[in-house]
Amino acid sequence: MENLFLQSPSTTALLGTVGILLVLYIFFPNFDHQRKEPPGPRPLPVVGNLLQLDLKSLHSSLYELSKKYGSVFTVCFGPQKMVVLAGYKTVKQALVNYGVEFGDRLINPVGKELGQAVLFANGELWKEMRRFALSNLRDYGMGKKAAEEKIIEEIQYLLQEFESHEGKPFSVTKSINYAVSNIISAIIYGSRFDYSDAQFQQMVNRANETIQLSGTPSVQLFNLYPWLFQWARNKMQLCKNVAENRKQMKLLIKRLQETLNVEMCRGFVDSFLAHKRKLEDSGMTESYYTIEILVTTVGNLFAAGTDTTGTTLRWGLLFMAKYPHIQDQVQEELSRVVGSRQVRAEDRMILPFTDAVIHETQRLANILPIALPHVTTTDVTFQGFFIKKGTPVIPLLTSVLWDETEWEKPQVFNPAHFLDKDGKFVKRDAFMPFSAGRRACLGESLARMELFLFFTSLLQRFRFTPPPGVKEEELDLTPALGFTLMPMPQDLCAVSHEGF
Repeated sequence: MENLFLQSPSTTALLGTVGILLVLYIFFPNFDHQRKEPPGPRPLPVVGNLLQLDLKSLHSSLYELSKKYGSVFTVCFGPQKMVVLAGYKTVKQALVNYGVEFGDRLINPVGKELGQAVLFANGELWKEMRRFALSNLRDYGMGKKAAEEKIIEEIQYLLQEFESHEGKPFSVTKSINYAVSNIISAIIYGSRFDYSDAQFQQMVNRANETIQLSGTPSVQLFNLYPWLFQWARNKMQLCKNVAENRKQMKLLIKRLQETLNVEMCRGFVDSFLAHKRKLEDSGMTESYYTIEILVTTVGNLFAAGTDTTGTTLRWGLLFMAKYPHIQDQVQEELSRVVGSRQVRAEDRMILPFTDAVIHETQRLANILPIALPHVTTTDVTFQGFFIKKGTPVIPLLTSVLWDETEWEKPQVFNPAHFLDKDGKFVKRDAFMPFSAGRRACLGESLARMELFLFFTSLLQRFRFTPPPGVKEEELDLTPALGFTLMPMPQDLCAVSHEGF
């Protein structure tokens, strides 16, 4: 009987029709003309459009596709269909004007490994943790005078570190990362770490490596085919780093817990623990205020507060060595306006050229070319295209910072992008390195203050040059592979002003 059924011509025809319709539904979704979906390159079965993408420079591939398919288009990352948003007007409209519709986070396999808190969470958990984090980070000085004092104190340690190389070539990477990390550490834990502290070094190095690993091709493929790439070397190293850092953070939190005084909180961790105790004392047995969520939140803040600002500062120093005539103008302005005193945050208003150079560094360096993917919370019609609920969405920040309709010379380091004809600083709407909307970077005000104070203090004290025998034009501006775009490893010389 079974053989007769399988051999039936009508059954074969039915199965064939179902198969064709299934392929059309999965790989040719635009056949429904009543609901016009975003255009995009035709995908192949199983691999989608992966063969048309360079996973080592995904943002570049998507940027090129946007020139062909427009500011809203579809790309199939293997079996997963995603919508890409390109250009300043489109990205702003989606993230700000349609903030709720595009407001959820895609929780991919790597996100699950990192844990749910501020970065990788949705719903009430995300709302509560972001609200608590923002409120308490501000309480501990984020963007205020208290944070400025922490930064200025840390600057002195960084200047000593640079001085110790006596103008000889060295890599600025680790010392800058340690200095920047100490700012967020002081806010989180209530104290800084010595640069020579082995545990601190390991935490910083692992956090930075994890962010870079998350952008490698094998980890991207793990997100698409977790069953196939779960044993990939980079994925295994990423998980190891996360586990080791969680272990170290738990130890630090335990020490703070043992000496907690709810009347005198030292930092973010103390505030979280105090709130946790308050809820428990009131009889609440279930809440989001658990040690696991605290560890995840601290890990999010620590990594984000170290990598992006440290990477931007490294680009800034590299640009100064690469373009000495711009470095001359920065140092002339600092000497003329500030002199030898410590630069303060309020000096930004009277240092327009320096401020423009910092902004242009953020724009051209483009260190976060692709924002963490969002997910639509409901069916939405956007710019005439239908996007169904649950569709992953990629805001392509590269296309905003390099938008040819917004920037006069998008591929050139040009501080004039942020200056008017009289040399005064001008804000640009298309300057969006921290993303925008509900998921914008919650540490933006702290990062802006850090960049300004660290950069100006370093330029006050040192002139940055290539190593002897290396010409400015030989300095490599090609970014290293990773989720964030950092400079290739290369040494610089920090020559004290007394030495030239």
